[in-house]
Amino acid sequence: MQLQKSESQHTEFKKTWQDEYLKWICAFANTDGGVLYVGVDDLGEVCGVPNSKRLCEDIPNKILHTMGLICAVNLHQDDGKDYLQIVVEKYPFPVSYHGKYYKRSGSTTQEVTGFELDKMILAVQGRTWDSVPVPFVKVDDLDRDSIRLFKRMALDHNRLDRESLEVPDEVLMRNLRLYENDYLTKAAVMCFHPDPEKFVTCAYIKIGFFADNDADILYQDEIHGSLIMQVEKTMDLIYTKYMKALISYDGIHRKETFFFPKEAFRELLLNAVIHRDYMKPTPIQIRVYAQNIRIWNFGKMPVDVPVESLYKPHSSEPRNPNIANVFFKAGYVESWGRGYHNISDICKFRNAKLPEPQENSGGLMVNCPASEKYINLAKELNVDGVNEKVNDGVNDKVNDKVNETQQRIISAISENPAITQSKLAQMIGISIVHINKNMQKLQNAGFIKRVGPDKGGHWEVLGQ
Repeated sequence: MQLQKSESQHTEFKKTWQDEYLKWICAFANTDGGVLYVGVDDLGEVCGVPNSKRLCEDIPNKILHTMGLICAVNLHQDDGKDYLQIVVEKYPFPVSYHGKYYKRSGSTTQEVTGFELDKMILAVQGRTWDSVPVPFVKVDDLDRDSIRLFKRMALDHNRLDRESLEVPDEVLMRNLRLYENDYLTKAAVMCFHPDPEKFVTCAYIKIGFFADNDADILYQDEIHGSLIMQVEKTMDLIYTKYMKALISYDGIHRKETFFFPKEAFRELLLNAVIHRDYMKPTPIQIRVYAQNIRIWNFGKMPVDVPVESLYKPHSSEPRNPNIANVFFKAGYVESWGRGYHNISDICKFRNAKLPEPQENSGGLMVNCPASEKYINLAKELNVDGVNEKVNDGVNDKVNDKVNETQQRIISAISENPAITQSKLAQMIGISIVHINKNMQKLQNAGFIKRVGPDKGGHWEVLGQ
């Protein structure tokens, strides 16, 4: 009889019984349960086991005495050959064998130590890392700007209505399932605390600009603060300091071309933040080069979602579901594992190359290469190839003097030269005072000028 073709996460074959196979039973109990067959070879063929009746009595006793488990040990026959089927259920508490813990990973049994043991203990209890309570942190300790940004985003994306948001912050946190009894959870601390590194080591993002040889780092930054603010600050820094645009003009309209679409990279950054394994003290790392950008976060892919299937329909299995829920409610991400589907759509629309995900150093590395559109524009601008010269020589004047807010002002003026400062403040989400200061800087730097009187006049964008 052939039971099945090969061993798996839930199935193990052994020709004979040895007491060390109690480790396999421990691993099944700590993972998702499984079946250990004794008297079956590696191909799933029954070869028979001697002393089967005695083993049917001894094995249950050994399991009970060493681990406190009760497992069904069934005796079967095939073509006159006896074999045993040991059925192990998943247990709701961590199980040890001689003081050590084991788990299943694919078709292998592995000893669990260190932070992996902490993860396993949470998993067998049906808990996730981000649901663990954090003592001595109160709602008043959370970052007000992060909470305000969350409310504005949730309202703008119709994820929550105004009535749900106009409640005390403690009520909001409870409605977001960020409390465990009377304690805020790690998800609350990560998403909204101004300094989550007080509670979670290396809870930040590291960015570096590298030469083509991958050895020389030319400059770098670290992004700290709540996860919501880290996403906003990282996107601003990447697209104003690191990934400098090629600048061209269509008449008076200023056009910026980046080598990778901003919307697509935002999806990748959100994936890294939400799916990162925060139990490992390693920050999210972003490497920027003249021709590509790479983003890496620690955390292996789920067993049933291999990296090669990311662009295909797949289940959504966030490692940190409570953090994912906050970003979903704020409208940053969609549910149902559609992140890479959205990235694919964005890249096709922007004529950009698809990102290239691969498992690397215990995590996921995604490489984002320069688009053909960017390369062709570089040639039109007489830049000899897409290299460091492109990044450093084409628009240094613009990027050194113009921040993201000022770029948005220039874009708005290009589309509507008669736009008012109050309308700009409303569009960009900052005060009129800050709009006025930024416009003064743009005028002094020669990027814009006022034509005509304050009333009845208009703005003009100047070429560089």
